[in-house]
Amino acid sequence: MIETSARLLQLLSLLQLRREWTGPALAQRMEVTERTVRRDIGKLRTLGYPINASPGVAGGYQLGAGAQLPPLLLDDDEALAVAIGLTAVTASPVSGVGEASVRALTKLEQVLPPRLRPRFSGLRSAVTRMAAASTPVNPEVLTAFSAAITERRCVAFRYDRHDGESSRRIVEPYRLVDTGRRWYLVAFDRSREDWRTFRVDRCRSVPVARDRFAPRTLPAADLAAYVQESITRSPFSYDAVIRFHAPLHELEARVPPTTGTLEADGDHATLLRAGFDSLDFPLAYVASWDIDFEVLEPAEMRERAVVVAERLRRSAGAPARTDDAVQAGPSPQ
Repeated sequence: MIETSARLLQLLSLLQLRREWTGPALAQRMEVTERTVRRDIGKLRTLGYPINASPGVAGGYQLGAGAQLPPLLLDDDEALAVAIGLTAVTASPVSGVGEASVRALTKLEQVLPPRLRPRFSGLRSAVTRMAAASTPVNPEVLTAFSAAITERRCVAFRYDRHDGESSRRIVEPYRLVDTGRRWYLVAFDRSREDWRTFRVDRCRSVPVARDRFAPRTLPAADLAAYVQESITRSPFSYDAVIRFHAPLHELEARVPPTTGTLEADGDHATLLRAGFDSLDFPLAYVASWDIDFEVLEPAEMRERAVVVAERLRRSAGAPARTDDAVQAGPSPQ
């Protein structure tokens, strides 16, 4: 029979492994009597582990949530995964999470077994994460939205639109989507009777839970793709469609999901669909990629491309084109 301390650790590990165990199943797995299991359960409770017990034939033991966080048992791969995850989250756009992650990582590093420290140090030194510019998000807002999604409750909150106008919203929340730079909420807006995508950092109050709601048919099967479409095409002044003479995989390395959507146009061309408030910025941006492209939509961007191209010709000292050529622009595709 194993020592008592080792047996307690084994019991705790089993309770973390599965949602619920019967007494006989634990006794068989640990090769002890049911009486020993009951006694060890009592010892774990005195150490601060909240273990619930339900009576009856179908009853059993379950590791519950307590007022404090007791130590967790992690195997080697789990410990490394948590450590690397905490390292990445130090640059999180959620306000205060980065600092909390550093504290948690410091505690975890102190208790990592010697055999794991070289592996963790190697991974940490080999990976560098470039933090993107982002607006901090109140973690209380995220928590409130998450709880409302789980409980199917409407929430009320104040929200600032992209134009600065503030209003009170009552919505049915369905999904939180993290793009890496920002958090978005997919919800049904009751006052507008339509689906909306909200930037969580623009919430000016912690959402207040209200009545429960019956689930609606979602606006798309893939809500992450739905958010991408929402934030890259609307509410911008221009919806652009640009064809690049390069395969899809080459463009995927240049265009982040928050900029626009890409689709293959044959084996050697790619279409970019994106929204812009400016005509000059996207033209200068894509022209710097050294990839031939065609502006398919809108007509204003094609016309602007002709004007910008002539200005670049003059800046390089090249002979100016005739007015007729400049006004005619590119031939229709």
